[in-house]
Amino acid sequence: MIITVLSIIDTQRTGLSLSKMMNQRLERLAQELQNVHLKPLRAAYPGCSDLVVYISYTSSYTIKWRVVNDVPREIEQEVAKYCGKLGYIEWKTDTVNIFKKF
Repeated sequence: MIITVLSIIDTQRTGLSLSKMMNQRLERLAQELQNVHLKPLRAAYPGCSDLVVYISYTSSYTIKWRVVNDVPREIEQEVAKYCGKLGYIEWKTDTVNIFKKF
């Protein structure tokens, strides 16, 4: 399984030093989620081809997450478990999740 976590940064406020620092933090947390926290999923679900997760900030700088590709429900639940332990909230919008089958 290939796991990819992408940080969706705020491009409208990139000139502000706080936004720049927060975007760098988000990119670091995306790498940590991909390479550390979700790593056990690789061995647990070898038959699944890939997992793509987006993370971003809410307006109050809480981290939100969203699985954006079509994966089994068990994998989504595992991602929810890991992200919940980290204090991340689920990203509840359909505009980002354009690849998922309903």
